[in-house]
Amino acid sequence: MNGPQAHWLADGRRLHLNHGPIDLIIEAFGDAAERRASCVRAVARFQTILTELVEELPELRRPASLTPRVFAGPTARRMEAAVAPLADSFITPMAAVAGSVADEVLAALLAGRRLERAYVNNGGDSAIHLGKGGTITLAIAGTGHGMADRITIRAEDGVRGVATSGWRGRSFSLGIADAVTVLARTGAEADAAATLIANAVDLPGHPAVHRVPARDLSPDSDLGERLVTQGVGGLAPGEVARALDNGLAVAENFRRRGLIAASALFLAGQTRISGSVALAAPNKHKAKETAHA
Repeated sequence: MNGPQAHWLADGRRLHLNHGPIDLIIEAFGDAAERRASCVRAVARFQTILTELVEELPELRRPASLTPRVFAGPTARRMEAAVAPLADSFITPMAAVAGSVADEVLAALLAGRRLERAYVNNGGDSAIHLGKGGTITLAIAGTGHGMADRITIRAEDGVRGVATSGWRGRSFSLGIADAVTVLARTGAEADAAATLIANAVDLPGHPAVHRVPARDLSPDSDLGERLVTQGVGGLAPGEVARALDNGLAVAENFRRRGLIAASALFLAGQTRISGSVALAAPNKHKAKETAHA
């Protein structure tokens, strides 16, 4: 595996950082000198993140409990803090790894700098910075389901993390959601919550759902022998509704507990929305200012 890589994309505005499974797109808005200095800090912080995580990987793959464990690395601590409040269900810190890495790099990007807006997108899970009165427009999964494919987040919404999970994504899922997008206070919290809500969008034992043990696909998976979804066949509209309602119940519970701000759940052309953030609001911002979540 190559070491950490950093380069500017062709547009000259977005920075691409890559190391093994971590793939980040970063964009900062504001004074040019501030943007350059912030990106230097982000690149420097990125150099050791994967190494730090690998050093604690065995424990990070173990299930969380309601009492947080102590980890040495700051990214690992973010992961544990995000999953501990959700540990009444099975979850490991790995459920928050993408969002936590985004949060950690964003923190480095902002340290000592004055930026109007910024985002760090880690494979679709994003950490966001908004200055006073700022807004940012995000592209979300689930398009083609009767929803707008853009959401606009305002500074006053308190949302600083967006994540998407589902069986079609790059990580394993126990459920059958095409996609679940969550808005929360941090990327780590959004990532962890999206994982569990997507797991809950399910029809246990349904013959149209193809599942295999996670370990058969990835021997080191933190999910072990748990069955992960690899295909979803035809479902009746009532079955789709029941699966989505199962997930919505979990999303509403998280929202009432203050763990998320909002979520959108998608399956087979049907949608459920939890929360007051207007996930279906039309995009009124220029495409060049759109981050992808």
